[in-house]
Amino acid sequence: MEMETSTYSTTNNILLSILSIVVVTSILKVVNWVWLRPKKLERWLTQQGIPGTSYKFFFGDTKDISSMSTQALKTPINGFSNDYFPRVDPFRHHLLTRFGKDYFIWAGPTPMVNISKPELIREALTNTQDFLKPRLNPIVDKLFPGFVNYEGEKWAKHRKMINPAFHMEKLKLMLPAFYDSCAKMIDKWEKIAAEGGSTELDMWPDLNALSADVISRAAFGSSYEEGQRIFELLKEQTSMALAMLQEVYIPGLRYIPTVKNRRFREVENEIQTLLKTIINKRKQEIEVGKPVKADLLGILMDSILKQTQEVVGSIKIQQLGMSIQEVIDECKLFYFAGQETTSVLLVWTLLLLSKHQDWQARAREEVLQTFQNSVPDFEGLSHLKTMSMILYEVLRLYPPATQLNRRIHKDTKLGKLLLPAGALIAFPILLVHRDEDFWGDDVDNFRPERFSEGISKATRGNNSYFPFGWGPRTCIGEKFAITEAKMALSMILQRFSFELSPKYSHSPMTVIFLQPQHGAQIILRRL
Repeated sequence: MEMETSTYSTTNNILLSILSIVVVTSILKVVNWVWLRPKKLERWLTQQGIPGTSYKFFFGDTKDISSMSTQALKTPINGFSNDYFPRVDPFRHHLLTRFGKDYFIWAGPTPMVNISKPELIREALTNTQDFLKPRLNPIVDKLFPGFVNYEGEKWAKHRKMINPAFHMEKLKLMLPAFYDSCAKMIDKWEKIAAEGGSTELDMWPDLNALSADVISRAAFGSSYEEGQRIFELLKEQTSMALAMLQEVYIPGLRYIPTVKNRRFREVENEIQTLLKTIINKRKQEIEVGKPVKADLLGILMDSILKQTQEVVGSIKIQQLGMSIQEVIDECKLFYFAGQETTSVLLVWTLLLLSKHQDWQARAREEVLQTFQNSVPDFEGLSHLKTMSMILYEVLRLYPPATQLNRRIHKDTKLGKLLLPAGALIAFPILLVHRDEDFWGDDVDNFRPERFSEGISKATRGNNSYFPFGWGPRTCIGEKFAITEAKMALSMILQRFSFELSPKYSHSPMTVIFLQPQHGAQIILRRL
């Protein structure tokens, strides 16, 4: 009996010891995560000569960023000024005046180092082995799934599979889809303006619908009406994701069944179901012998149905293409990123041309000389020099994404800096695009003539212009977006003149991408 009691007591002591070790180890890990390691990294960065904010327990700078942004968005910009950085990112604007161009801030317990030197940006964005896509919050993976978040061989494999969809020959085949979508919007505008020859309208919702329709037709062979529910859900998901990203990420918190988390999962499940329906419909068409369509979905489906062979030495290894889930992820990514990028490019272009009537007239003259009133063709679009200059300047002043982020998984050299493992690196597109050292003291002015001899001459060989990223991971849809924008602008300029409405309130804001907070009201006149 005494022996049994002794054994029982020993077992209890062992269990208590193990439990104590687990609890103490967990506490030490949490303390290291939220305090010891951030303070160590703060000293590290300061010793490198990089100034920055003092670390605040757990939250870092997230509360200050959120409160300052909320306050800034309450007030539109007085007049139409292209110097809107204090409004879209007041916290970083404050640090720019305090620390200069390069500094570090805190995304919770993680330091984020701001790097603005073009030569360092080029070095980092070219080095895809050490500078990886950030993993700050799994919510981002839901919003931006697919190859954009892959690394290494998986990224290279998916990029290779998707590349054919964006070759020039494929873009030429998509032109009728671009035209049909633009014609639908322009027909609507002509009907609205028919009675008096002019009308006042908010073009932002129509441009969103236009780019959504283009994506649906060109990428998936459907129309906006068929994909409309997907776009509505993506808009809701984006709004929820943005709110979540402004909070400090706590591992596992997204699994707690809060109202917000449940709704996010419901939206995600519905998007997945709708995309799966589109994919299964295409799969059935292929199975009954219909030819594979030359759109994005067709190319992705082709990768599922075919196996590729890779020769390693003398051995042939069978490799499968994408899984159905991977195809769904790529479709969701293209739906979201493709639609948003083009709609924001178009809205800022039309707003700037509304303000700068001289450039609107020059663009219209070029379009009419090239196409008269005929349907724009691919060859003609590729030779619109004035329009290219305008689009480049719009992308300089109003890039769709205002900064690129990367993370490093080991201590990494960048120029003369030694950056610590786990740090985030931010490359501020918006600030580099309007750096007086590279663009001159008229940096905030709309001057498309900067690009009269192309991007390389305009930047004097510096990496001071990268609206679609840089290096191997440059946005794959860049040519798609530019071609769509040229088609839409050409057709609009053929039929209308436009100017800013007195109701327009210049209020740029970032909701993932840079967009007008209160719409884009213009006065439209039929020619």
